[in-house]
Amino acid sequence: MQTLRTSDERFAHLRDAGGTDGFDYEPHHAEVADPTGGGPIRMAWVEDGPADGPVVLLLHGEPSWSYLYRSMIPPLAAAGLRVVAPDLVGFGRSDKPVEVADHTYARHVEWVRELVLDRLGLDAITLVGQDWGGLIGLRLAAENPARFARLVAANTGLPTGDVDMPEIWHRFRRAVQESPRLDIARFVESGCVRGLSPVARSAYDAPFPDETFTAGPRAMPGLVPYRPDDPASAANRAAWAVLAASTIPMLVAFSDSDPITGGMRPVLERTVPGAAGRTHPVIANAGHFLQEDAGAELADAVATFIRTSG
Repeated sequence: MQTLRTSDERFAHLRDAGGTDGFDYEPHHAEVADPTGGGPIRMAWVEDGPADGPVVLLLHGEPSWSYLYRSMIPPLAAAGLRVVAPDLVGFGRSDKPVEVADHTYARHVEWVRELVLDRLGLDAITLVGQDWGGLIGLRLAAENPARFARLVAANTGLPTGDVDMPEIWHRFRRAVQESPRLDIARFVESGCVRGLSPVARSAYDAPFPDETFTAGPRAMPGLVPYRPDDPASAANRAAWAVLAASTIPMLVAFSDSDPITGGMRPVLERTVPGAAGRTHPVIANAGHFLQEDAGAELADAVATFIRTSG
């Protein structure tokens, strides 16, 4: 597997930007296995808060990176939590396989598992997963339930293909797969209600100096199981079976303006026992990327959930 590595210089301006759109966290790095037998793949993550605090794992989705959580990391750390925010393989400051075919759902689950459970040794984890961060994180939690203390599903789900995705998602999938050039910042901004600043737009473009770096963003829409015979469907059905019998506390924290994942909110609330009897926030005036639109509100909901769920 051939990989590319984005130069640190592409991110340097974010350390100096300051304000709400700066991102001065230095990345940590660890290596995970190349399933094709090649050299190791380097994954990046940022971390804040006390090293001995309860762990909060923030998983981003398509086509963003850990920068998405910049307004959530400081208040969560200030609440005494150890915050860990990785960049998925192919995104952010992690290595980028150059072929779309290098990306599979199973590989992304395994890469995150190896980083989080083997390399970092995290335990008693509170997962916060949005978009692909939930598709990967919920699978990971279902397959390793003893390592997770709580689950926060934020504008995400665990599709099996037994119910088709909404038409707006199919339009997005086709746009990403067929566009001769990916405008990453535009895709992120289209999923926000409150817009992006020029600095934030540059941050989302930074990981991808040219089209050779974009196999990850191009691949991910096609990896969502939207047919019942998808290669990931059986594993996701097995994960649902575990979650439907689990008492791990779950918070379903969706926004009010996400046409892509909004239909998953009631499914999660009624299917996962750990979600029962809980008040689940619907965050107002926020789109698919609710961390961008309402990061402070989501961080407060997560911190309150951790404090009150034991």
